[in-house]
Amino acid sequence: MTKMTLASYPHMLGFEQLERLLERTAKTGNEGYPPFNIEQSSDRSYRITLAVAGFAEDELAITVEDRQLVIRGRNTDDVEGRVFLHRGIASRQFQRSFVLAEGVDVGEAVMENGLLHIDLTQAKAETVVQTINIKKG
Repeated sequence: MTKMTLASYPHMLGFEQLERLLERTAKTGNEGYPPFNIEQSSDRSYRITLAVAGFAEDELAITVEDRQLVIRGRNTDDVEGRVFLHRGIASRQFQRSFVLAEGVDVGEAVMENGLLHIDLTQAKAETVVQTINIKKG
């Protein structure tokens, strides 16, 4: 069976970058931690909310790398000298990645009650009509 790629469609020109982005996203290995929600707050805005209970603001990092929103958490939980009878609260580092479409900008990030909210906005795409002159050869 032949693998279908965007290059297999002759009318789809210049989408190689998108195909690489999709392949990279499939390989990120985003596990189920931490859990998250994605809400659409208006026609052109979104909010990603991650459950990061136990993390302080300085233990979280948010970056945009090559149109990919990356949220990393490194918990510096000091358990030395503590005796747990049960330990059900996760205390591990994580990385969550979200691929951003062209024109999506990351706004503010707010930490509230153990939830990290990240707001995104998408610029309205302009309709561009371009006329190409034909030269005599």
